[in-house]
Amino acid sequence: MTTDYAPVWALGLMSGTSMDGIDVALIETDGENLFSLGPACTVPYTPKLEQLIRDALGDRADNPKLVRDITDAHAVAVSVILSQHPEFKNKINMVGLHGHTVAHSPDEGITIQIGDGARLAEKTGFDVVYDFRAADVAAGGQGAPFAPLYHQALSRDLDGPLSIVNIGGISNVTWVDPAGAVPPVAFDTGPGNALLDDWVRSTTDMPFDRDGIVSSAGHCDGTTLNKLLDNPYFGAPPPKSLDRLDFDIAAVTGLSPEDGAATLVRFTCETITANLAHVPSLPKRLLVTGGGRHNPNMMRILAQISGFDVDPVESVGWDGDAIEAQAFAFLAVRSLRGLPLSLPSTTGVPKPMTGGRLVRAA
Repeated sequence: MTTDYAPVWALGLMSGTSMDGIDVALIETDGENLFSLGPACTVPYTPKLEQLIRDALGDRADNPKLVRDITDAHAVAVSVILSQHPEFKNKINMVGLHGHTVAHSPDEGITIQIGDGARLAEKTGFDVVYDFRAADVAAGGQGAPFAPLYHQALSRDLDGPLSIVNIGGISNVTWVDPAGAVPPVAFDTGPGNALLDDWVRSTTDMPFDRDGIVSSAGHCDGTTLNKLLDNPYFGAPPPKSLDRLDFDIAAVTGLSPEDGAATLVRFTCETITANLAHVPSLPKRLLVTGGGRHNPNMMRILAQISGFDVDPVESVGWDGDAIEAQAFAFLAVRSLRGLPLSLPSTTGVPKPMTGGRLVRAA
């Protein structure tokens, strides 16, 4: 492995399971080290496109129009950040396109992320790396989580071990030894905000549990919680990963909006905490990224149940709204260098696995 690879500026694009929009971020990296963290933003989906994505979840058939629409939305997201920060237009070396996951079933060898790298390269004029997860799944890995190597790079100057908890639509944890003596360990723990968002959207006039207002006004229903927790996934050892549709809100039907929300918040926090039994050693703290860190009720209950110090990643100078997009900029550079994107300890792939497909801009 070369150690003198010149750092480049890469732009990462991430559309997560919350389906609220496209995260865009710029970083300067050689695929191993981070030299600069550039600007970042989130470009919301139009309500129409968000609904089309929701309707496509679980669909394994080709949907050329949706692929085109999502790709074009990503091209717009690139233009938005470059209009805000035009000084970066001539600095960008490549784009990392994650796309939007509509189906994920690694046990069947399936993971589908919608996004056309060739169309994005044509529209933006930048080289694009995409289709990051397919090689891992084809080799027998879970194809998720895929940010742990970036988490490790971010954590090098911190005291460890630590656990980075991403509470997005699905929750996952990355255990990191900043000294690098032990490789990172990562896996999906269970639901994140997806069930809570779905519940609040369906029972109130709010799009999500903003500031924990709904869940903090309710009480957890113990009987319902026990039913939700009665799932062999939570006790299973990693590697393991989840699909957005692996859970639904049927179990809380009949509860008040507030009690349903309180029960689902508790469900998320209980499953995160229980899964900490699967990391190599107890972390010194939990650093929380993803939308869940904005929910003070979620953060309070996670700290109460886990017994750990629970802090948003901003407490160590990271941008929790940008980390996933930054990760795919980082992985795009690693892909071009032929470096691993996933490890046996992060996805269960038999050996460190590179991946991604490159499309050169004309």
